[in-house]
Amino acid sequence: MAAPALGFCVSALARHSVAALRVIAVCRACSIGQRHQQVRLLSSRNRPEGKVLETVGVFEAPKLQGKYETGQLFLHSVFGYRGIVLFPWHARLYDRDVASSTPDSKPESSGTQGSKEVKGKTHTYYQVLIDTRDCPHIVSSQRSQTEAVTFLANHDDSRALYAIPGLDYVSHEDILPYSSSDRSPIQHELFDRFLSYDSAKALPFVARDTLRAWQEKNHPWLELSDVHRETTENIRVTVIPFYMGMREAQNSHVYWWRYCIRLENLGTEVVQLRERHWRIFSLSGTLETVRGRGVVGREPVLSKEQPAFQYSSHVSLQAPSGHMWGTFRFERPEGSQLDVRIPPFSLESNKDDKAPPAGYSW
Repeated sequence: MAAPALGFCVSALARHSVAALRVIAVCRACSIGQRHQQVRLLSSRNRPEGKVLETVGVFEAPKLQGKYETGQLFLHSVFGYRGIVLFPWHARLYDRDVASSTPDSKPESSGTQGSKEVKGKTHTYYQVLIDTRDCPHIVSSQRSQTEAVTFLANHDDSRALYAIPGLDYVSHEDILPYSSSDRSPIQHELFDRFLSYDSAKALPFVARDTLRAWQEKNHPWLELSDVHRETTENIRVTVIPFYMGMREAQNSHVYWWRYCIRLENLGTEVVQLRERHWRIFSLSGTLETVRGRGVVGREPVLSKEQPAFQYSSHVSLQAPSGHMWGTFRFERPEGSQLDVRIPPFSLESNKDDKAPPAGYSW
């Protein structure tokens, strides 16, 4: 009776791991009389032809309940990269496609612009490290840049932004867990600083004191608190805002936020992003309209083969809070256009009593 269960796992892996990042193949290490079968994940090496496969590890069943722990290796189900979990975040997900919260959720009002009242429910995300070997493939296909955590320089007269590349926020359902006997399965400059190897543990990669100290010190600037999601005609837009801090400029205060946007085509029709239209409201009473071609210099195509695109950007206000909302205009192959709603989200500054992070200090 083991074969059907294995077949389900294999088909689920093939269905979810749609990224062009590398070929993910599955082989069955089976033989007559063998009671246990293993699903092996195979990855193409960093070569232009992308045809050479190497073993990544052994696939594990995704968790339907509970959360993943520090040290869990995984493949991203949409973007396909290898990564490792550092620690979880418990965010409030405001899904405008859901009419009402489920009975076991923890509802909260979103407080954003728009006529539809949305209740938030608790959802688990993870702070992860991305394997640097996979970053070139992510950038060339499904992202505008390798995901990074950005923050303001800790100099009052500086507008500079600092970034720690290869740090991402991953939703629980995007985790495809696997195990590996490799003592260095992920290549990232922070891997050995944050994690140590302990063969006696079920998850052999355990948090160092430096990871716990870094998490505590930079918690206000790393924290993922709200996630906003809305779907228009099979195009889903997910927005995650992060407050970055305040700077003084010309005798006024300027407040900065970073926001991450993920576009997903849940249907079968190919569409291409052509324009963006933002409305930005500030508590100071100003309403700004921003229009432009594409996003971050790109006009991504969302297809069945590559259904998702993700990018990050920044916004500043001369007030401690505000709202953003708008639309993305997509074009269909025959030339017709589709306006996809960007879910309204709040820009809140509630951490100004904290000092800005110092970046790479341990």
